[in-house]
Amino acid sequence: MDEEVIIPAPLKPGDRIAMLSPAGIARPQNVYNAMAVLRDMGWDPYVADHTFGRHGTYSGTDNERYSDLEKALLDPDTKAILCSRGGYGVVHLLERLDRLPLRDNAKWIVGFSDISALHALMNAHGIASIHGPMAKHIGSNEGKDDDSLALFDMLRGKHVRYTMDPHPYNRPGTATGMLVGGNLAVLAGLIGTPFDVFHPGSVLFIEDVSEPIYKIERMMYQLKLSRALKNLAGLIVGSFTEYSPDADNASMEDMIRDMVADYGYPVAFDVPVGHVSHNIPLMVSAPVTLEITDSGVTISQ
Repeated sequence: MDEEVIIPAPLKPGDRIAMLSPAGIARPQNVYNAMAVLRDMGWDPYVADHTFGRHGTYSGTDNERYSDLEKALLDPDTKAILCSRGGYGVVHLLERLDRLPLRDNAKWIVGFSDISALHALMNAHGIASIHGPMAKHIGSNEGKDDDSLALFDMLRGKHVRYTMDPHPYNRPGTATGMLVGGNLAVLAGLIGTPFDVFHPGSVLFIEDVSEPIYKIERMMYQLKLSRALKNLAGLIVGSFTEYSPDADNASMEDMIRDMVADYGYPVAFDVPVGHVSHNIPLMVSAPVTLEITDSGVTISQ
């Protein structure tokens, strides 16, 4: 990415927000609950044509899911896209989405999990996006939890600053750079493509769900052997959930600690980002400062 990063315009009262399902099948009630919250915030959310579609395990055919994204991305009145959920399937759409003039009318994309592929697309075009809560989280908490409120602040253009408790595996230091990252399995599958996010000098954050330790280790070795891991400015280790210890590692954190032991950059563990109830929003493809001391961790954007 050689172009200057575009930060989409802050949302104003009355701005339209598209509710899309670019991957898995969405539960309508989750979407409607989230829409009620967004209306309370003063915005104008709407459901895309195939948000509640079904095609196998997907919310629609590739063409249907692409059509919803294309319309929202090119619509000058739509200022943000909130993904209903993750799942799998965004990778099917990347080649066609990549041909759109995304920088001409940059807008916010919000989501996590498989939506990491959309963040990778926006990164390739030099546009910031938000790795953060989706419909179920926002609706079930009525938008009143800290993560939803931080997301709304971010969408309104406010700076965010998070502070976290220390972790025994943390490596102190300060790192600044472009923040990249998301779901590790999704991002590892994009290495060597036009949507590869592992740029030298970046601060990387990673999370995943339902992946055994050895599979995450294999992905980490791919980053190690390609020199991507060595060339980071800093690393944020998010939540790895729904896995079991194995005979080689007591925890995912143990394995990751050992994988980065040879590098000198700061590393923060147990940061609340990922498939967990406390999932802080982070602005991807935007500057970040990561500060780690013996007393805790601060992430500023």
